[in-house]
Amino acid sequence: MAKKEKIIPTYSTPLQEKFVSYIMRRGKKVVARKIFEEALQIIAAKGKKDAYKVFEKAIENASPIIEVRPKRVGGAVYQVPTEVPAKRQLFLACSWILKGARGAKGTQMAQKLATELMQAAEGTGAAVKKKDDVHKMAEANKAFAFMARY
Repeated sequence: MAKKEKIIPTYSTPLQEKFVSYIMRRGKKVVARKIFEEALQIIAAKGKKDAYKVFEKAIENASPIIEVRPKRVGGAVYQVPTEVPAKRQLFLACSWILKGARGAKGTQMAQKLATELMQAAEGTGAAVKKKDDVHKMAEANKAFAFMARY
């Protein structure tokens, strides 16, 4: 059986394709790509210079640098701050942006996604708030950072 070739638009970057894959539900990539493209058009229509730059800035602003992971030591579970690998940073940023967009009610997904991306690019919105909460939790538990090496 021959291996299927991926059909990727020539104008798309790997980051955009990864984000489209995160948007996708039930294997409907065409619908996910349409939602993403409409969101970028809405961002461009709102007077932003380059919608792709806004998208990249939103991902960058929503990416966590440090998070807490549970570590069991002697019957007690401690929340130990650890650095986040680059792949997980991307996953968390995308999932928080999508969760913020899906949580908003009343409009089409493309409109909600465009709003969440613009807010994240500006440093506000649900995704950036979630990142700040994770960073605060890590800061509060930095006394347990020495346990990370065990």
